This record gives sequence, structure tokens and C-alpha cells, in this order.
Amino acid sequence: MVTAPVQFGQHPPARRTLLHISDTHLLAGNPPLGGRYDTAANLRRALAAAEATGIHPDAVVFTGDLTDLGEPEAYRALRAEVEPFAERLGAPVVWVAGNHDERPALRRELLDVPPTEQPVTGVWDLGGLRLIALDSTVPGWHHGDLDTAQLEWLREVLATPAPLGTILAMHHPPLPSHIPFFDILELRDQGRLAEVIAGTDVRAILAGHLHHSTSGTFAGVPVSVAAATCYTMNLARPADEVNGMDAGQSFHLVHVYDETITHAVVPVVEASTAEFFSPEWVAHMARLTPEQRLEEFSRKRR
Repeated sequence: MVTAPVQFGQHPPARRTLLHISDTHLLAGNPPLGGRYDTAANLRRALAAAEATGIHPDAVVFTGDLTDLGEPEAYRALRAEVEPFAERLGAPVVWVAGNHDERPALRRELLDVPPTEQPVTGVWDLGGLRLIALDSTVPGWHHGDLDTAQLEWLREVLATPAPLGTILAMHHPPLPSHIPFFDILELRDQGRLAEVIAGTDVRAILAGHLHHSTSGTFAGVPVSVAAATCYTMNLARPADEVNGMDAGQSFHLVHVYDETITHAVVPVVEASTAEFFSPEWVAHMARLTPEQRLEEFSRKRR
């Protein structure tokens, strides 16, 4: 068995890893969301799939819409599911507020702080990698925004670079959507955020909100959007007919390297899997020289 990462190629192992999950939309008492979706069961399936990967992340990041109606009972149910899971993985949990959340209940039930309408923000030092949670929610509305006070706070935090750089986590992604009506609920005044992060050590932005996985760049920074665990948008339909489906759920594995950050989309699905690769196979390859590995695994056999 391999007890330490083996560098087979040009890139050393990732410096840090994150588990990125989004849009759980739990409801008090767990009635079907929209009469269709068992959000609690879908969350459990996602957590079980994540744990089955064997990952021990440096943090578990939930990018908003933690509950559907902001009910205290729903936050307590979410905490009861996630905290034991994160403890088994040995990782802190980063809760990000989404437009379906309510700040007072989120703060009281998940963060154990006074139930105010203050933005839910925070900074985590993950062994030199700085993770900053932003609150793009607008109380009483579903679109996103970042007020002047929060942007000035962010500017002050980013004034000092972190050894491994910074990742921002927020709910509303600063990206366009090909689904026409989604743009109504986008992050507003995105240029103000772009001005704050320009020239800083921000290396990536994690987001949710869209209920489908997508990626892009914003102010030169890669943006990665994780799909929901509750339900996803069926992008196989015409853009003006896109609706939700109880399929396609996934989460992201984020690997932070010195020169890049990767975001692997991991589907939550039951499917038969081949058994060619194994820990024993990897251990065998580790015992070979680089030339022998190329000969055994890279040469085409006819």
C-alpha cells in the first residue's frame, strides 16, 4: 500500500484540498421541496459520496442556500448532518449565506453568535491558504450585492498577501448565465468587487446559486460554481425552458497547487465501476522507475 503521495508526473501533490458543496435547501421537518425533492436524503447521499472518496480536506465549504426558508429547525438539521461528517474528515466547516438563507437564524443556529442582520463573513487560515467567506445576500431579495462596508473590509484583509494566496467563497457567482432569467438574480455592481480584488492574491472564487456546475473568469480570477445537492437545472433543454430535475447532483474537489487550482466535478450517482486501478496497482507503479512506468502504462499495445 502507498503510505505517502507519489509524484508520477511533473506536478507535486496539492498543497491544500477543499470540499465544495452548495445549495442544500433543507426544510424544517423535511417536506418535499416544491413537492418533488427530498433535500435531506439528497444531502446525505452527497455527504456519503464525498466521504467515500477518502478525501481529508482542509475545509468543507458550503456556498449558500443552506436552507430554503431560513427556518431555525432546518439549520439545526443541517448542522446535525454535517458536523459529524466534517469531524470524521478532520476539517472545519465554512458556512456561506445564500439568498434563501436568513442571517439571524443562520448566525444563531450554525455559528453560535448573536442573531443579527449583519453579513455572515469570515477568514480562515488553512495552513497558509486564506479562505474568505463573503455574504452576497440582500435581506428580503434573491439577487446578490456586496455593500460598501463589506468591500472595504475585504480590501483591508487582502492588503496583506497570504503565503498560498486567497480563495473567496460566496453564493452569487460573478459570471453571466446562458439561462436568460437567471441574470435577474445575479450579483449586482460586479465592477466594484473586481476593483477590490484587482492586483491582490485572490486565486479563485467558489460560488453556488445556479444549481448547475459552470466555470469562468472574473477580473482575471477563475470562478468555479458547484451544482446543488437538492436538485439541479436540466441544461439539456432549451435555455428558456430550463427547469429543475432530481438528477445531476454533484460536489467539487478543489486541489490547490503552487501554480494552479483545479476543481473536479464529482457526480453523486450510483453506477457500476470498472476495477482496473487499485491501491495495489498504484503501489506497484510506485516501485518502478520513471522509464519502467512509461513502458508499462504509456506504450500502446496492439
